[in-house]
Amino acid sequence: MHYTLHQLRIFLKVHEYQSITKAAEELHLTQPAISIQLKRLQEQFDLPLTEVIGRKLYTTSFGQEIAQHAQRILEEADSLKYTIDQFKGLISGKLSFSVVSTGKYVIPYFLKPFMDAHPGIDISIDVSNKNKVVEGLQRNESDFSLVSVIPEGMDVHTLELTENRSYLVGSEDFLEQIRQPSDLENVTLLFREEGSATRKAMEKYLFDHQIKVGKSMELVSNEAIKQAIIAGIGLSIVPLIGLRTALQFERIRIYPLKGLPMVTTWNLVYSKGKSMSPAHQALLEFLRNHRVDISEKHFRWQITEDSLEKR
Repeated sequence: MHYTLHQLRIFLKVHEYQSITKAAEELHLTQPAISIQLKRLQEQFDLPLTEVIGRKLYTTSFGQEIAQHAQRILEEADSLKYTIDQFKGLISGKLSFSVVSTGKYVIPYFLKPFMDAHPGIDISIDVSNKNKVVEGLQRNESDFSLVSVIPEGMDVHTLELTENRSYLVGSEDFLEQIRQPSDLENVTLLFREEGSATRKAMEKYLFDHQIKVGKSMELVSNEAIKQAIIAGIGLSIVPLIGLRTALQFERIRIYPLKGLPMVTTWNLVYSKGKSMSPAHQALLEFLRNHRVDISEKHFRWQITEDSLEKR
């Protein structure tokens, strides 16, 4: 047999998505390129790896067995690469992160200097809502998770990175309408979807201040919330960390209300039973030594009164 690691990676993506189109998007390849490599891999076997039923692609039972072998082969190939690096005196390996959606504005700033210091370490980041992030951590699908609310009922270590401050934000259209918390009953409130930590924080604020929700809209991402705010549809209590550019250049502002901001902490969490590789240990040591400096450099603007007054 003369299959290549490249062909095995392509086949695994096709198997994962049951789609050549989605595999091509994930691997940043064209569909013809995927099809050619898949065909060349298929030529190595007498039995079919995939089949098309009703215009939908499926992995055959034989293909599923090959996929399991391919996964192990690729893991061993990666392990061999990292072993070579270690003999050269380099720290290498793979680190996977699951990050809640707002966390995508945070984690790159902590990883960039670490990646510069350790170019032999490969990093993958999956961005999702809180529920999916916690589920991935429970199933050991990720090494670390970034959350603003510590998962309940899980035996985890936590490392605080920086503050997460949430304010009421809206367009300038509401300047004459919002003076006190009860005024929120008369405007459209913008909520994240169920399972979002941002939504839970907003619901807690409304409950604590006995605010009855009138008109509301649910959106499934922070970017959608931001665009709805800019359009003047309504207001939302959201983490400031993802709105810096919008606050500077768009017609939106922070509305100071009693009980705001709501302050939590961005935490890197990982299971206590996690086996720590040299790459894992290097990351934790780096963050313990540099997290304060990184936070001061990139996120101090959130808590500087002068910067908020200018917005």
